[in-house]
Amino acid sequence: MEIGPILRALSRNKLGVILISLQIAFTMTVMVNAVFIINERSKLMARPSGLDEPNTFYLSSTGFGDQFNSQVTERDDLELLRNTPGVIDATPTNAIPISGSGSSDGLRIENDPTLPATPAAVYFTDEHSVNTMNLTLIAGENFSASDMTYQSSNERRYYRKAIVTLALAEKLFPEEGLAAVGKSFYRDQAPVQIVGIVERLQAPWPNSFFVEQAMLVPLNFTDATSTYLIRTEPGQRDRLMVEIEETLAGNNPDRIIRGLKSLQETREESYRLDSSMATILLVVIVTLVFITSMGIVGLAVFGINRRRKQIGTRRALGATQLQILRYFMLENFFVSGVGVSIGAVLTIAFSIALSSLFEMPTMDWYYTPIGMLLLIAIGQIAVLGPSARAAQIQPAIATRSI
Repeated sequence: MEIGPILRALSRNKLGVILISLQIAFTMTVMVNAVFIINERSKLMARPSGLDEPNTFYLSSTGFGDQFNSQVTERDDLELLRNTPGVIDATPTNAIPISGSGSSDGLRIENDPTLPATPAAVYFTDEHSVNTMNLTLIAGENFSASDMTYQSSNERRYYRKAIVTLALAEKLFPEEGLAAVGKSFYRDQAPVQIVGIVERLQAPWPNSFFVEQAMLVPLNFTDATSTYLIRTEPGQRDRLMVEIEETLAGNNPDRIIRGLKSLQETREESYRLDSSMATILLVVIVTLVFITSMGIVGLAVFGINRRRKQIGTRRALGATQLQILRYFMLENFFVSGVGVSIGAVLTIAFSIALSSLFEMPTMDWYYTPIGMLLLIAIGQIAVLGPSARAAQIQPAIATRSI
């Protein structure tokens, strides 16, 4: 058997074996946890907002001067937008999903301010919001024009109806689901009736724990600034962004148009940090794997050069090239096995630390064994070249002085 000679050979180079094993363990710890973090971030970035993002954009109109009438201007703007060829619908809104800025309320199912409140993002909008956002109304009904309320943003917000997301309905009424339509919740001790439920609408804060809990309310503000969310027909967005900005700016000299941006741009900006983190972690993984592979190659080459005469002797005694190749591959398997075993313990410990310190989700069990198998495979691939060259050593080398 080759196990005995392999262990004896490794014991004569304890320092090299220990260093490579620790390097493999460290690489595995970083690699597995980094892959888990990248995967979790990718899942977060891939979550749908509920809107028709490729065909939606928004802009803001800010008036100035004593002659500016915000309600009239907004009414005229919306009429123009909705009648523009290529525009499916438009709606006023106070916030944009996944933009990082918006409003929220604390909701209770009982009129008791001492009870814990359920947080929810609030979109102040009108009866065109469901169509503009391309939301899927799965229960209840949409707002009507008569449901709309207008007030200054400085006033206490007053609304009596809401369309909520399914996630929010299930949070408020866990046993009801879609049957929550018609039920009421309380905000600031005022009852609000659920008139409809949409399948999905994300909050403006992508990293919030209540990102799926949002609601639409039929309330609009009579202030100088209005934000319009606009959905276009497929392929018309870029053209209409330029056209509508110029048209609105030319219609009223007492206001400025700003903040023109598509929802896709907003998504990229909101998740830029997550995307950069994933890229950095990927670079770290590739770098560590490369360095570890080079370390494995270096250890193998060092061991082979020290044992060239021994290899030649084995070849002279009848050992085949395949047996020599298998010997060094098995030797690397032992070293890698020690490294990944230590790495498995460190990986799990580091994952537990990340979960407790940074409130990250617990890593799934299969990440560790997959990481172990992957690093063993990388080690085998890395040592294949030196092992193949060792197998080509001729028996005559045994008669030479090294």
